[in-house]
Amino acid sequence: MPDPSLIRFDGKYYAAGTSSEWAPHYPVYSSDDLVNWDHEGYIFDEKPAWTLSSFWAPELFCLNDKVYCYYTARRESDGVSYIGVASSDRPDGDYQDHGLIVEHGSEAIDAFVFDDDGQLYISWKAYGLDSRPIEIVAARLSQDGLSLESEPFTLLVDEEGIGIEGQCHLKIGEYYYIIYAARGCCGPGSDYEVRVARAESFLGPYQNCPANPVLKGGEGDFFSCGHGTVAYGDDGRMFYMCHAYKRGAEFFMGRQPVIHELVLDDEGWLMFVGGDMAVSEQKVPFKGVKQKAAEGFYDDFDASEQSPEWTWNYPYADVSAVSNGGKLYLSGNSFNGNRYGAAYCVRARAPQYSIETQLLDSGGNVSGLTFYGDHENLVIWGLVDGSLSLVEVSDGNQTMIFQTEKPDGHLYLKANVHEGCKAVFLYSLDGENWENVKHDPIDMSKLVRWDRVFRPGLVTTASKGDTAVYGYFSMN
Repeated sequence: MPDPSLIRFDGKYYAAGTSSEWAPHYPVYSSDDLVNWDHEGYIFDEKPAWTLSSFWAPELFCLNDKVYCYYTARRESDGVSYIGVASSDRPDGDYQDHGLIVEHGSEAIDAFVFDDDGQLYISWKAYGLDSRPIEIVAARLSQDGLSLESEPFTLLVDEEGIGIEGQCHLKIGEYYYIIYAARGCCGPGSDYEVRVARAESFLGPYQNCPANPVLKGGEGDFFSCGHGTVAYGDDGRMFYMCHAYKRGAEFFMGRQPVIHELVLDDEGWLMFVGGDMAVSEQKVPFKGVKQKAAEGFYDDFDASEQSPEWTWNYPYADVSAVSNGGKLYLSGNSFNGNRYGAAYCVRARAPQYSIETQLLDSGGNVSGLTFYGDHENLVIWGLVDGSLSLVEVSDGNQTMIFQTEKPDGHLYLKANVHEGCKAVFLYSLDGENWENVKHDPIDMSKLVRWDRVFRPGLVTTASKGDTAVYGYFSMN
């Protein structure tokens, strides 16, 4: 869950995060203990009318007995990233979109809303695409949370030229604090870190902490971390949830939410318990809490409503997925140069796993399992033009790794993943006895996109009016 926003509502914690180029948009999770989380759904099942893509950094804020979501997306008309707002009666409820609220410069992203004793402010990252230093800016926000009431003013300037974003605000005692992320957010080269600044007024001027960065990756369990928000426990302890990339094979699970406890030091600066190195083992926020082990995923397609774990490639296909009587009927109309149809995927939950399905009807000329980066970077294992095929697509260039005649009978497909990104492929006619395709493991690390890792799942070029049919899907 990249760029997490964390709130407490009716005694329960809720978090929402970036969904980027996967639909539905902005996943929402709930927790009683800040450690174990349940996937509740999404802010939007469909794109708001003004948006195009790149659904980043939703910020949740409670106001007037409602929950507001201030979110970043590209505008349909010109592809520029701006900030919209939506509201709901609950964090996990149906959100009504109110459209654009921040339309500033060549880019406005990463909103945060702060209540300064009744005066609302909204801050965001500005000038990230301009030939000038990035700034964290803010403006006064109306009491209904739906419009700006001042021109933007500067809070922080990126004087080092390293990139700053993902800010949150809090006031403790006489000081206003900004916790923000610096450097590069995404991908295997990410060097994200957490910094702090403070002032005696929300308007500034802000002084950077002399100990910055106060939290970083590098030598610990993570190689980068940043962009988060703060929540409080029942005893007043402060917890900062941000995203982080784990080292090694676990990188391929993507940006993971992590929690570190915050305290004030003797000089009144925010510091993290345990020091400035992000680590995965933390003291639990509540006494007696135990972290549950990651579980696999299984869908027998018996339920009429799809599991919230399923996501699809909305920039490249208009996807239809219908469950009925233990079968999934999958199709999608492709666009934007997409030759490989609808991808219907889940998030990997471990660096070692297997995915499996029964393909009952191919529908189109391509159907089966996939590991999906985008429409030009994917692996397909299934039926291609009537033959059992293993296809690798890199930057739009297709390589046939393996191909044979389609076996008679029911076709079961499996892929086993190790080290996060290396896969071998198998098929079966009964779902019990598996034939291994004789080839070296495929290294799928090249499928990683700038801000997201590949996802395992199902794929088909069946267009609407025709469907691929699957009997089940498992990820163990």
